[in-house]
Amino acid sequence: MATITLPVPRAVRTVHPAVRKLLVLAVVAALLVPLADSRWASAAWPHSLTVDLSKPLTSASDWVIDNRDTHPLFLYFFGYISNAVVLTVRGVYLALLAAGWPGVTVLAAAVAHRVAGVRLAAGTGVAFLACGVLGMWVPTMQTLALMVVAVAASVVVGFGLGLGAGLSDRLHRALRPVLDTMQVLPAFAYLLPVVLVFGIGVPAAVLATVVYAAPPMARLTALGLRGADPEVLEAVESLGATGRQRLLTARVPLARKELLLGLNQTIMMALSMAVIASVIGAGGLGDRVYQALASVDVGAALAAGIPIVLLAVVLDRITAAAGERTDARPRPRAWAYALGATVAVALAARLLGRLDWPTAWTLNFTEPVNRAVDWMTAHLYSGVPVVGGTADWAGHFTTWVLDPVRDGLQWLPWWAVLLIVAALAWPIGTWRTALTAVLAMAAIGVLGVWEPSLDTLSQVLAAVAVTLVLGFGIGVAAARSDRVERALRPVLDVFQTMPQFVYLIPVVALFGVGRAPAVAAAVVYALPAVVRITAQGLRQVDPAALESARSLGATGRQQLWQVQLPLARPALLLAVNQGVVLVLAVVIIGGLVGGGALGYDVAFGLAQGDLATGLVAGAAIVCLGLMLDRVTQPTERRTEKGA
Repeated sequence: MATITLPVPRAVRTVHPAVRKLLVLAVVAALLVPLADSRWASAAWPHSLTVDLSKPLTSASDWVIDNRDTHPLFLYFFGYISNAVVLTVRGVYLALLAAGWPGVTVLAAAVAHRVAGVRLAAGTGVAFLACGVLGMWVPTMQTLALMVVAVAASVVVGFGLGLGAGLSDRLHRALRPVLDTMQVLPAFAYLLPVVLVFGIGVPAAVLATVVYAAPPMARLTALGLRGADPEVLEAVESLGATGRQRLLTARVPLARKELLLGLNQTIMMALSMAVIASVIGAGGLGDRVYQALASVDVGAALAAGIPIVLLAVVLDRITAAAGERTDARPRPRAWAYALGATVAVALAARLLGRLDWPTAWTLNFTEPVNRAVDWMTAHLYSGVPVVGGTADWAGHFTTWVLDPVRDGLQWLPWWAVLLIVAALAWPIGTWRTALTAVLAMAAIGVLGVWEPSLDTLSQVLAAVAVTLVLGFGIGVAAARSDRVERALRPVLDVFQTMPQFVYLIPVVALFGVGRAPAVAAAVVYALPAVVRITAQGLRQVDPAALESARSLGATGRQQLWQVQLPLARPALLLAVNQGVVLVLAVVIIGGLVGGGALGYDVAFGLAQGDLATGLVAGAAIVCLGLMLDRVTQPTERRTEKGA
């Protein structure tokens, strides 16, 4: 008897892979959800599935504290590291004080002149002088000393890891997931482990900064070494060069741009972390900002925040200019002249007794700013006709957006949240990425911080929504108008170099404290990256496709919606991913200005020495960041058939 083969309907054969995955997920949910609901009927995470880590963590922290001065591991390993960090930072700080404000200013201007010319040298000199005028010369030198040591250590560690990953495929595969995970972790998550081992102080701040800032150097070093021109490497090898000679004469010179970009990113991240590390005793400008925010002294916070911004802009411009130089030949004579001028100026200042910044040259910046803030409080916070005041805006945003989103997330059954995470992660990735996202979210419940994590997640979602609406709109305008793009470029440059901590200052001045100011700071921090990536993605759309659409009579709006946006989809998804990661970083820091939830738990744990609370919240932040990264980052589907 002949076998009859029924034709498969075309609609079934052409089902989109994402739809197939959602159908499979629906079947799995139909089988598992009734079991979970019958076993654990409550909407909140079941208490029976939580693990209480407070006792073991408290015991571990007590053991570390009790044995920090007696155990050989601390005496002969961590103790030596701590002492080396303290002595190095102190040595750099004393050298800066010995050079005095004239010597440091001349040295910075000379380096900028050597790298980028007269204009940047003048700007660098003015920036350092402004730090003195604001009365922040000594805190600036403290931050700069910590930065020098942290950046040097980060570059050494990052270059070593990147060198290994660039030359070894096995090490590259092993390091990639580690670096990916570290990239999505908020800066606060790095503070807790080092505090447990090194306590509050400069060593913990420097080592947390190194752990936070070394990954971009490692990633870009590996990228540059692995991307070296094969023909050049073959030519060098044909000349009989050894492996070390090929590395030093070919691979490293060819990777110069990537290495300098890694240095730039490391400096920016180190400065950001050095400011945040003031929470654990780093001192310097960050400590001034932190203390001022704690007492809601906006004038003092802004007086310390402006030098941070100036320092970030100067360092960013110098390293970026070094990366763009085509002449990479060393000129020791030029550097000798710069060093000689610095020494001469420092000696002259010492002989004249002018090493310290003159008090008469200091501008009283705090009082006018606080008077302006008081005026705003009296006239702009509330009661403004028609539009209302800034406090009214913050209150309405909290009542109409933040509260409903938080209450909605906390109302959902825990298994529904896990299903939503899987439904978001699997269609754009693989089953491995979806499983990672679900397990990361489940780990939050196991840690016993389900509700505060959903509170933090609600703030992130609200901030991301506002960021994407504004970012996509501004990015489209910048992509379609050269004039808008030129006007936005300097603003975005400055905003992208500002450390996270600084964004809290204006929002506290405008909105006071609470969850809405934390969201506003996150939006302002993440917006430049979203605008830049969106504009760049739209501008890189194939001109032939646009020309074809115009030849068919498409209007400008039709070209945008039907050609540019679909073709720029990878860039737009990257913008979403970066927006989520950057928003999470500042929402967590927003715990310092009333954001609550996980950020408050971390800050409370650090301030009160309750490392159990802080470490659990830090672990939850790590899981939340990992989950958000996986549900917003498209993944190659090489391991899945039919995907």
